[in-house]
Amino acid sequence: MPTYLVVHPKGKGEDVLIEDDHLAITFDHGWAVLSDQHGPCMAIPADSGVTITRIDPDEDQPTQE
Repeated sequence: MPTYLVVHPKGKGEDVLIEDDHLAITFDHGWAVLSDQHGPCMAIPADSGVTITRIDPDEDQPTQE
């Protein structure tokens, strides 16, 4: 399942963990846009200082069910 951690600069907002089976990230005209099958769910301007990290499951660990 695609998962992204959105980290704001200290004091600028709360960090957010977003995950969804249909989640995708695109970069368009200075914006990072996280979307699912229903459309955009978060848009972040490039100059905001936010970092976005994709969190992939550790392939060495067994998957949890």
